[in-house]
Order: sequence, then C-alpha cells, then structure tokens
Amino acid sequence: MAEGLTVVLVHGAWHGGWCWVRVADILRGQGHRVFTPTCTGLGERAHLLSDTVTLDTFVRDVAGVIAAEELTEVVLVGHSFGGLAISGVAEAMPERLRHLVYLDALIVQPGRAPFDGLPPEVVAARRRAAAESSGGLSLPPPPAAAFGVLDPADAAWVERRLTPHPLSTYESPLPIRGPVGNGLPRTYVDCTTPSYATLDGVKDWVRREPGWGWRDLATGHDAMVSAPGPLARLLMELGRG
Repeated sequence: MAEGLTVVLVHGAWHGGWCWVRVADILRGQGHRVFTPTCTGLGERAHLLSDTVTLDTFVRDVAGVIAAEELTEVVLVGHSFGGLAISGVAEAMPERLRHLVYLDALIVQPGRAPFDGLPPEVVAARRRAAAESSGGLSLPPPPAAAFGVLDPADAAWVERRLTPHPLSTYESPLPIRGPVGNGLPRTYVDCTTPSYATLDGVKDWVRREPGWGWRDLATGHDAMVSAPGPLARLLMELGRG
C-alpha cells in the first residue's frame, strides 16, 4: 500500500464532525489518517453557541487541530461553509498543507462576510429565520432535503444531528488578506445531482479563476452522506496528486 495521506475534513453549516463518519471510515480502512474537527457552537460543541463566534473562531478551531496534532502534508477538505475555514487556514499555516479541496463550498473574497457571497433573497430569508427562531442568535437547521439528502433513512439520521448555526459567522469577515487558496494546490468539487443553486455564483467565479482544479461529483450537496465511497476515492486521488 502507498504511504497514507493525512486528511482533515471540515464540515459545513449546521453540521459537525459527525457528518464525515462514512468517509472517514473508508479512508482509515485504506490506511490514511483522518481528523474531523467540529467548529465552535455546532454538533457536540453546540453548548458553546454564542454571538461571539466568528469566522476567525472557525479558522482557529481547524488550525488548532492541525497544530496540536503536529500534522503536515495535510489534505484539507472544506464542505460548504467549511470552505471559508480552510481558506483561513491556508493563509495561517500554508507550510502544513498539501492540497485544498473545496467540496461544494462557499467562497468569499478576503475581508468579505459570507452573506456577501450569497444571493440577496437567501440572505433576507436567513436573517428572518434567525430573528424568528432565536432572536437573531442562530439559524435554524433546514430539512435534509435542502442538502440533497433524499434517502429517508439518511435524511432522518442527518436531521437528528443538525444544530442551529451561529448567525454571527455569516456576518463576520473572512480573516485573510488574499488570495483565496494562498497559491496552494486547490480543487473545487461540484456536487451536481442535484446542484445546490445557492452556490451558482461561487462556481461561476471559480471557473473564471486561474490555478483551480475542477471535478464533478454526481451526488447532492451532502456528498459525505449520499456518496461516501465516490467522495473518498476522489479525495485519495486528489491527495496523491
């Protein structure tokens, strides 16, 4: 067997490290080291939810795992909202990273907030939902179908675990000076079946930018749930580059 990869998997909004269990099991079974941090205020760390949680908090969460575990040559994967955290980590510790994988991920430009990268109607709807559900503290979880999880058993599994997401992370700026990816090897993975329309603008930007790899994956937005095998194989391929 070839030398194993070191893979850090970063979840998206409302999720936690739990969502990677199927992909992580496959990768570990192939001899790779896998870490699945949960960002502050989510998943098993939901008790830390507050309006002081920012994008910088998420970047520190992920960077802290890499530093504490003394990881190098990391294949760093950011799903959806997790794409913002890996952009921050790429600037904070580029010498520790091997490849960035933006899995159907949200991308914003340096110093911009996540709400700046979403369609205005989506922003308005999310602000209303936060105000109605928590007085503006957090965004309530959507149904699993919103993430392309259509299998009833999978949907039930996901919905049991989703937790409210701190609204403040959508309003805080991405703490990088740029450029996104910091010149590291990077690939955008587009989950196409069904496509997550909220990210259309992001994907258009990536297609125009030099230096980006592009791969399609024929599954829904939560690929780690709906297509763990194909996703794990793609991550191994990209990591070995």
